[in-house]
Amino acid sequence: MIAQNLLSEVVPPLRPTDSGQKALNWMEIFRISHLPVVDGDELVGLISDKIIYDLNIIEKPVGDYVEHLLSPHLHTNQHIYEVFSVISILKLTAVPVLDLHHKYCGVITVFDLSQQFADLVAVREPGGVIVLELNAIDYSLSQIAQIVEGNDAKILSFYISQPADSNVLHVTLKINIVDLSSVIQTFVRYDYNIKAVYMDESIIQNLYDDRYDQLMKFMSI
Repeated sequence: MIAQNLLSEVVPPLRPTDSGQKALNWMEIFRISHLPVVDGDELVGLISDKIIYDLNIIEKPVGDYVEHLLSPHLHTNQHIYEVFSVISILKLTAVPVLDLHHKYCGVITVFDLSQQFADLVAVREPGGVIVLELNAIDYSLSQIAQIVEGNDAKILSFYISQPADSNVLHVTLKINIVDLSSVIQTFVRYDYNIKAVYMDESIIQNLYDDRYDQLMKFMSI
């Protein structure tokens, strides 16, 4: 997935002759705080509601304040991860996209990005979620995949997070089956620490009941 595939179909650019008030009206309509300013097919810059209020240009053309406009942009061939990075680091609600000849192509909004993110992590797909906690040195994606696939399941998506100043990884797996009992049991046999499980509560209760029954049988030996 690249920036070209993420362009908004509804958010238009401002023209240099448009007023700050028009920019604010559009920002309210599209629920964003940034809009590109474009002259023909040339990107002039990115204006924010903060710039409009700080400079008090509500009734003035935004093009008269080019030196105050923001300059971030992406190119059509940049990966979605780079889009996430720019929007996150710069705290943008929209970012302009240019082609390889630096001509304006469109804008990506946080809403467009959130919709694609839902597909990227298989949010809409049925299944359950397991969060593993392990030391970074013990991380092996191939072994994790083998455990999941050995239980006739597939990993739909996964991501890794690491707390600050820690060697511990949290590996979050979205798996294509609702009943994760067999997968969980296999992870436990391989000494993985299960930090969290998200699936149907009745299935989780059955899993706990099964573990309790096994414990009682062991204690009665």
